[in-house]
Amino acid sequence: MPTLRLLTILLAGAALTGCAGEPAPLPPAPVAAVEPTPDPGASPYGLFLAGHAARDAGSLGAAAAYLGRAAAAPGEPPYVRVEAFDAALRAGDVSGAAALAPPPDDPDLAARRLGVLVRGVEAMATGDNKGAYLLLSGPDVGFPDKSIAQLLAPFAAAGAGDTPHALAHQDMEGDGVAQFVGDLDQAQLDERFGKTADADAAFKALLAGGDESGLVTLSYGAFLERKGRAGDAQKLYRDRLARDADNQPIADALARAVKHGRPPPLPGVRQGASEAMLIPAAGLISQKQDGLGLDYLRLALRLDPGNSEAWILVGDLLTGPDPDSARIAYAQVLPASDRYVTARSKLAWNLQNAGDHDEALKVARETVAAEPSNREAAAALADLLRANDQFTESAAVLTRLIDAAGGRADWRLYYLRATAYDESGEADKTQADLTAALKLDPDEPELLNFQAYFWIDRGEHLQEALAMVQRAVAANPQSGEMIDSLGWAYYRLGDYKNAVENLEQAINLEPAIPEVNDHLGDAYWRVGRKTEAQFQWRRVLSLNPEDKLRAKAEAKLASPLGPDAAAPPQGAIAQ
Repeated sequence: MPTLRLLTILLAGAALTGCAGEPAPLPPAPVAAVEPTPDPGASPYGLFLAGHAARDAGSLGAAAAYLGRAAAAPGEPPYVRVEAFDAALRAGDVSGAAALAPPPDDPDLAARRLGVLVRGVEAMATGDNKGAYLLLSGPDVGFPDKSIAQLLAPFAAAGAGDTPHALAHQDMEGDGVAQFVGDLDQAQLDERFGKTADADAAFKALLAGGDESGLVTLSYGAFLERKGRAGDAQKLYRDRLARDADNQPIADALARAVKHGRPPPLPGVRQGASEAMLIPAAGLISQKQDGLGLDYLRLALRLDPGNSEAWILVGDLLTGPDPDSARIAYAQVLPASDRYVTARSKLAWNLQNAGDHDEALKVARETVAAEPSNREAAAALADLLRANDQFTESAAVLTRLIDAAGGRADWRLYYLRATAYDESGEADKTQADLTAALKLDPDEPELLNFQAYFWIDRGEHLQEALAMVQRAVAANPQSGEMIDSLGWAYYRLGDYKNAVENLEQAINLEPAIPEVNDHLGDAYWRVGRKTEAQFQWRRVLSLNPEDKLRAKAEAKLASPLGPDAAAPPQGAIAQ
């Protein structure tokens, strides 16, 4: 079956925004959604249990409220305070977490170390940079928080006017990710203290070591622009685009430099410290260490409540377990941010998945109205319209995008429009868009699978479709939907044995997709496994299928003809 996913272009790296000066102590950033205030008469033990229940249910704000009340009760054991500390930090209440940080004699070593980091960040946020530096560079910070503390300490020193410690080289003791971030930060701190030649040399050394993400190019280019070297910045951007033509942030930077527009200002001390935490946090999340990654993101937002990338990452982490808090996070990204459209698109999908379809479409339409030329906004609206069965409008939105591209439309736009045409039964238009997309990218597995399934389901070009879907599966051997297409191709060709083998593999990978269960049921029937076939069709009915598929499954269950009661196989060859 064809896979349908939101195909949007994500920016590489966080934007370099900010001001050179340091504002007054920061107010707290918005926290997680909070449940009603705990019952004043509740016992500490009851509050503790309620906090655990809320945490297990993903309600971070409620967990912090209950556990915080429990920890405030006289005589409670130290572990209650540790759990309240952890809950407050996860919910985004860094000030509250700093107040609850475990004391030096607490037996929980990991919590003590994290507590020192939290107190250091809170000191920076409230303007006590000297105190922050002493905490962050002191002996009480250890694994796994030491690298983060090392990244933050130079910024605290810079805020305190301590030039030697701000510019001292940081040895991250084998932590390659932290070393990269630290070296990049060092170049920006050199610039801050007027060490222009040292900053230039540091950027060049980083470029020589490779710049897969493009972040060094963006940072160095912004430095060159700030120093009045627009020509050098343009060459830097063009050299990168020559080997990375699709890097939109660098293309935007080049356009700005060519126009001699205002370059991104040097990030402020707190903003630089906040940015320093993003890459390590994202790395932890990629390693499935979501809890510690969320802790670091909350600390980053305490230092810079305007850090759009951090808000988006927080929203992504919380969309599943705490969707209300995820919506709060996405809503913090303001229209002035170059990540605004991304945040709004994610907010719209959060609402869609929560069942608030009208509000989701409203958000998506408002985003397109605010950013009418933004392809990501339009693609998100089109995909949401398709998800809400508004296929004609979805196709119309995509047509405007394709026409605006003037012959340079991306294959993804044709792909998305083809899905809309397919759902609305416009086969000729579907095929035309698939043909156009395949001309642009003939090896894209998503396209190969979609085209193959389109033919297979119609009983057309079955041998060619089989070859196509085999290529798609070879590229994505763990895609249950693509393996389903392969099994369905064998079914249409009458090779029911191979159909069963592949469809059983597909069902193991995608057990909750109604169409995959339906296909396996049909294949079981053809090889004489009729009881198992009926089980799969009943399974289809339990998965909330679309009306058409529900009717087919019911017809097959009610008739001794099985699949032939609903729709005989098209194009099948004799066994």
